[in-house]
This record gives sequence, C-alpha cells and structure tokens, in this order.
Amino acid sequence: MNRQAQAAVLLLTGGAILHAGLTDLYLRYVKAGLRPLLLTAGVVLIATAIATVWYERRSPRPQRDGDGERDGDGERDGDGHGGGHAHREPRIAWLMVLPLLALVLVSPPALGSYSAMRTGTALQKQPWGFAELPKGDTVRLSLVDYAGRAAYDHGRSLDDRRIRTAGFLAVGSDGTPYLMRMALSCCAADAQPVKIGLTGRTPTVLRPDTWLEVTGTYTGKQTKDPVNDGIIPFLNVTETKPIKAPKDPYDESWNG
Repeated sequence: MNRQAQAAVLLLTGGAILHAGLTDLYLRYVKAGLRPLLLTAGVVLIATAIATVWYERRSPRPQRDGDGERDGDGERDGDGHGGGHAHREPRIAWLMVLPLLALVLVSPPALGSYSAMRTGTALQKQPWGFAELPKGDTVRLSLVDYAGRAAYDHGRSLDDRRIRTAGFLAVGSDGTPYLMRMALSCCAADAQPVKIGLTGRTPTVLRPDTWLEVTGTYTGKQTKDPVNDGIIPFLNVTETKPIKAPKDPYDESWNG
C-alpha cells in the first residue's frame, strides 16, 4: 500500500478501537481494566494516520522536464516512454479493512456454555485467603468467591448462611446443571470457566446460556472436571430466578 492507503487503514483501525473503548463493546474482547490502554492506542493510531497524511503532502514531488523526463526517479526516458514502470498496489490489500468494519458493525456474543463445557475449570489453585463475610442471613457472593470458599475453605465461612450468586447455565453430558462465569486474565482468548454444580431445587427447564440468580446453601458435595480434573463444588439450591445478562459478561475477580 502507498502512504495514503496506509493512513486510511491506520485511521480506520484507530477509529474502530476508539469505538469499542468508548462503548461496552470492548468488554467482549478484554477485561474492563484495559479500557484506558485501548483508548490510548486508538488515539495514537489516529494521530499516526494524520501525521502520515501531513508528511505525504509536504514531501517534494518529482518534477518533469520539457522532454518528459522526471527528476530523481528516472521513470521516463528522453522520448517520453517509461524507462521504469510504476507498480500499483494490488486492490486485494484493501481486504484488510473488512475485519475493522466487522469490529464496528458486529457485536460478537460472549463466550457461553459451549466453550465453558469444553474448557477445564479455572479453579485449580488455592486462593491466598478469604475476606470475612458481611453479617446477615443471606449474603451475596460472586460465583468465583463461592466456588473458592466451597472448594478450599471447606465451607467453614459458609455454614448456616444463605448464599446468593449468579451466572449462566450449562448442562453436563449426564444432565447435571452447572452455573458458570468465565474468568479473564487478560482477554477473551484466555478465558476459563469457573463452575459450580447445582443440586436441590434446580430449574425444571434447563436452557443452556440462560442467566440465573440462584439462592441456596453450602454443600460438601464436589466432583472433578472431566477436562482438567479441577474441583467443581456444588450449591444446594433453594430458589432460582432468571435475570438479564450483565453488561460485563466476564468475571475478572479470579486470579488463579
């Protein structure tokens, strides 16, 4: 590509990144904490595109003399015929723009039950410790927090407490329902699920990828993830309620 085409691609790339960073679209690709870096990258790319156009316009152009010769390049001989041939960039190079347009026009779905059931649980390393839970009969916990406490704290902080948590539904090959959240280290490419099994008063209709708010109590029941032998703790369900998918579909609180 020539410099003008390069500038156009840089401008489109920077604009697409800014569009994603200024909306919730970026949450489908990276964790929320990377938003400032995305916005900075978009601004830098747009500034680079503008600088490229400015430099190209200020660059001196080859001048033709009276015999049709061009100073500097020697592209034409004395009788005006081309001594060298200018090469046009292949138009297929503009296909590079299509992924950028897709980024702006298409909002990809978040990873769901299909990916989660084929990926091993992220619950493989014991957390450093657990914070004291707030007072009250019912305590709201992230799914990751409950899974960690149930697996590694043996439910000591969960006894005699009603737990309320949320996630999307998945169904195992044996029909067991699981509640899950995808945990990010950096971006969606490295997402891993944290899984808890559901027992007790589970939903009568199991529709994968449905988001549920679940209330229940701790149970010592556990199983092994068939993908990586990680621990999958269970929750004894007393109540379920469908909810709307959250703005940020990924749970980034797990550090493995």
